[in-house]
Amino acid sequence: MQTQHTKFVECGTDEAGRGCLAGPVTAAAVILPPSYSHALLTDSKKLTAKQLTELRKEIEQVAIAYSIAHVLPERIDEINILNASIEAMHLAIEKLNPPPEYILVDGNRFAPYLDIPHKCMIKGDARFLNIAAASVLAKTERDDFMKKLHSKSPGYGWVTNKGYPTKKHRKGIQSVGVSQWHRKSFTLLPTQTQFDF
Repeated sequence: MQTQHTKFVECGTDEAGRGCLAGPVTAAAVILPPSYSHALLTDSKKLTAKQLTELRKEIEQVAIAYSIAHVLPERIDEINILNASIEAMHLAIEKLNPPPEYILVDGNRFAPYLDIPHKCMIKGDARFLNIAAASVLAKTERDDFMKKLHSKSPGYGWVTNKGYPTKKHRKGIQSVGVSQWHRKSFTLLPTQTQFDF
């Protein structure tokens, strides 16, 4: 894993929640010290809940700057999930102080932010620590958000599925209906029960 791709002040950015039926898409942007390293820090999907919690605390302590932003379902429905993911990343980057001079993006889709150069990195969260750190913050922040929503709308199992289309979540939609936190523009796969949002 590398910390830096260039000699400039770099931030990594990543999102969580793109494939969910409910809840926000959440993005984080992180600037780590160029000399930083951590043996555990990698793609958040490969980490346990305990590791994620520990890494989040560490990242928040050692980062030069970090920021997290949500884009809510109503906005996702308005501009589509890809644009909402990019908007969330832009919002997170906008709040960084100091501002980055270069942006590393996980994945292959991004829209330029101001005049700051960027590079999209496939599987960037397994290659660059700044992106991996953003992945951890985005996932843990969004997971916490969905746990809070679960306490208000417990019928969908969000405390465990975090809004993803699990069997329990789909059954919840069948029995309870669609909540204000569901993305009305999303439909389930043909192999799953279809719902008319």
